[in-house]
Amino acid sequence: MKRRLLLAATATATLGALAGCASPTVADYATEKPTLDLARYFNGTLDAHGVFTDRSGKVVKRFTVVMKCSWQGNEGVLDEDFLYSDGSTQKRVWRLKKLGNGRYSGTADDVAGVAEGQEAGNAFNWRYTLKLPVDGKVYDVQFDDWMYLMDDRVMLNKATMSKFGVRLGEVTLSFYRR
Repeated sequence: MKRRLLLAATATATLGALAGCASPTVADYATEKPTLDLARYFNGTLDAHGVFTDRSGKVVKRFTVVMKCSWQGNEGVLDEDFLYSDGSTQKRVWRLKKLGNGRYSGTADDVAGVAEGQEAGNAFNWRYTLKLPVDGKVYDVQFDDWMYLMDDRVMLNKATMSKFGVRLGEVTLSFYRR
C-alpha cells in the first residue's frame, strides 16, 4: 500500500513539474488589450531597434531595422532593411497571408518552408526556420518568435533561436510605428 502511495505521489509530482514547464500558448493572451491586428499594425513604415544575445545573455550584435509594410486584401509585404552594429546590412522581404481565425503564413527568401503564426489578444506567436549564414556556411535554425502590442505605436518582440532543440540565443526588438 505504501509503495502504491509513493508511486502515485511521484507520478503526480512528475506531471505537475511537466505542466509547470509547458510553454505559453497564444491563447493565454486572448483577453489582453490592446487587441493586435497584425495587418493593421504592420502597415506603413516602422522602425525597430534590437539586440541578439548568446545563450549566456551577452549582447553579440545590435541592429536597427526600417520596415516598409503594405497590405492588399489578405496579403501583406514586410520589406525589412537591417543595419548591424558591425556595419553589415541585410534585407528580408516577408510575404504574409492572413488565413482567418488569427492565423497567418509567411515566406521569405532566407526562410526554409513556410512560417506559421497565430494572433490572439495583444500577442502574436510566429514559428519558422531561418537559413542563417555564419562564416561562409548556412545553418537552419528555428525561431520561436513572440510579439506583444503595447499601444498603437509600440510592439515588443522576443524570439528564441535554437538548433536541434538547443537554445542558441535570443533576439529582442522594439518596433515603433512612425
